[in-house]
Amino acid sequence: MVKMPRSTRWMLLLLVAALPSMAGTRLLCALPGCVNTPDGMTLQPDGSIILSAPNFNNPAQPPLLIKVSPDNKPEVWYTLPSVEAGPLGRVGAMGICRAESGDIFLADMQYFTDKNQKSKLWRINVRDGKPTGMTLVAKGFNVANGLAIRGDSIYITESVMEEDSHPLTSAVLKFKLTDENITLTTPVKNDPHIIATFKSSLDTWRFGADGIAFDSKGNLFVGLFGEGEIHKLTFDAAGKVASQALFAKSPEMLNCDGMSCDRRSDILYVADSAGNAIRAIMPCGEVLTLAISPEAVGQKGKLAGRLDQPCEALVRGHTVVASNMDFPFPGMVNTKWDMPATLVVADIADLVLPARCPCSRAAGRSSLK
Repeated sequence: MVKMPRSTRWMLLLLVAALPSMAGTRLLCALPGCVNTPDGMTLQPDGSIILSAPNFNNPAQPPLLIKVSPDNKPEVWYTLPSVEAGPLGRVGAMGICRAESGDIFLADMQYFTDKNQKSKLWRINVRDGKPTGMTLVAKGFNVANGLAIRGDSIYITESVMEEDSHPLTSAVLKFKLTDENITLTTPVKNDPHIIATFKSSLDTWRFGADGIAFDSKGNLFVGLFGEGEIHKLTFDAAGKVASQALFAKSPEMLNCDGMSCDRRSDILYVADSAGNAIRAIMPCGEVLTLAISPEAVGQKGKLAGRLDQPCEALVRGHTVVASNMDFPFPGMVNTKWDMPATLVVADIADLVLPARCPCSRAAGRSSLK
């Protein structure tokens, strides 16, 4: 076998990495100048998107919720008030999820300023499609992060349950949609709302449970951010956790950030922030890549529709929308914050189903169109 020179191998790897993005991602929209750090997304019945924007990159700008219309026009939907603001002096708008009532649930992460149980979970009351105010659901999280709703309950990831733990511990907690003004126990690890805990051994990015989503069968999938792992929880008839196990892991998947499930195929789409990619997790646990790209540098790179530290992957019709957080951490493909903030989109039909994947045939091309 002829051994390829190192420089040639690296050049080929970079070219191969860029090709899927050029073929499969494009700009959905450039966000208004009042948005500098987009994060979580939730889909509305009409196909519009509500996007959280904590604006961590430039805190001179207030945290916002942005509505992206069905024809991809963004506008400010809600300027988040400083009611019961934490150490940030403002809401740290992160994970977001819509209930059937139309109300919006929002994770408020205060961890970057104070690591001691200052984060919260809010319900944004919505009437006739308009936000009318905020109600506190629970407070006392260290890191309130990802959200998912099933039935009459909301599930939230606590990404750092014990700050000084090694391995790092994290958790999923469960609340009723009607809960209000709950204060978690101190320490968080003793709180009765916890339904599952996780351990993360890697110290590169010390965030544990993060993205979270249900499939069509009611199984709950939880991504461990720093480990690049997805765990699967099943439930019994009473709604209690029946099993918990590692579901998906791959050397290519560096992070598991925000995710959503296409319930037509039960394929999970996951934002791999460090890898600057959107991963697709098949129902058998096989990890594929829908899109990957080099860093989007400057306005030209942003408006070309490249990924730029995606933090959320949202299934919308036959596409996956990615929110480009562009909030750099050491060790990631993304190294520099640039404006404008963007959302980009990939076509599900571009997902290549390899023959080696045992569930490729079951997923079928029809479910990807």
